[in-house]
Amino acid sequence: MYYNMTVKSRNNPFIYKPPQHSKDMILYSDDYILIINKPSGLLSVPGRGDHLSECVESRVLEHYPEARIVHRLDMDTSGLMVMAQNKDVLRILGRQFEKRKVKKSYIAKLWGRVEEQSGVISKPLRCDWPNRPRQIVDFEQGKEAITEWVLLAHDDEYSRVRLKPQTGRTHQLRVHMQDMGYPILGDDLYAHDEAYDASERLTLHAEELGFYHPENGEIVSFRSECPF
Repeated sequence: MYYNMTVKSRNNPFIYKPPQHSKDMILYSDDYILIINKPSGLLSVPGRGDHLSECVESRVLEHYPEARIVHRLDMDTSGLMVMAQNKDVLRILGRQFEKRKVKKSYIAKLWGRVEEQSGVISKPLRCDWPNRPRQIVDFEQGKEAITEWVLLAHDDEYSRVRLKPQTGRTHQLRVHMQDMGYPILGDDLYAHDEAYDASERLTLHAEELGFYHPENGEIVSFRSECPF
């Protein structure tokens, strides 16, 4: 599939046109970790084919040739990622993600007025194979997926929420919001037409990221201001 970030349409073919390279993408670096502020529209890792080769990984490797991807964000999601500076750090950080020791929070703008102040969504997910990469709720075959959410603001049309995933399933936040009845604006896979057309981008941003530093085990936390 090709992606075009300048002509937004869910019906026409897409041409992948990643945003301009920015030196500000790396927010923090030391001998162990890199903190990346990924823009919307940039792949985390290469896709299939040379036309999908430019990504967070390829841009970072230009300056940090030993850096390793620890986790990913969807192409249209912006915000914080951590990369490891070597294989040992990759293993340490990977274990933290597996054991759910990493604290993550996202900001999302939703279609509709959310009335409740907070909640927890616990609905298992699996891939919808005939329509992949879409994911669906499946209580029989799905894998555990848990999302905490807090309402930040709302008006008659839209709501702004903070999302804290306790698991890391593919498209978890996007599916859980859609299933709750409030799809994320600009979501080309899960939003209805009005919600999709309401934003030029997917309004999902990885705002905060916290984990145990691989050097000394101290808790470190990073924040990226939400751009929408």
